[in-house]
Amino acid sequence: MERQQLPNSTLILIFGILSIIGCCCYGVLGIIFGIIALVMAKRATEIYNAEPELYTGYQNVKTGKILAIIGLVLSAISLISSIVMLIMYGGFEGIYEMQEEILREIEQNQ
Repeated sequence: MERQQLPNSTLILIFGILSIIGCCCYGVLGIIFGIIALVMAKRATEIYNAEPELYTGYQNVKTGKILAIIGLVLSAISLISSIVMLIMYGGFEGIYEMQEEILREIEQNQ
């Protein structure tokens, strides 16, 4: 019997990569892509374990799962640090005031 590509194996890998890249967007996109990749990887692993001789592409699933976990951790750190920054500086207004203060100091020193 001819071996076929495991369903969504390439997509899982892509979502794993996007979860790492998405941690730069305050963590939200990274968490979304990471969760989707992990759910899809779980399903693909179940399909592969049922009949491993029928499918290829399991390496993409394993790699995508590892990347998704890394992306989730980085995204969670990014999201938590963003929330902490908002709380510490009194919301967006506090952050803008701090930036304006720094810019004024730079202009005065020139």
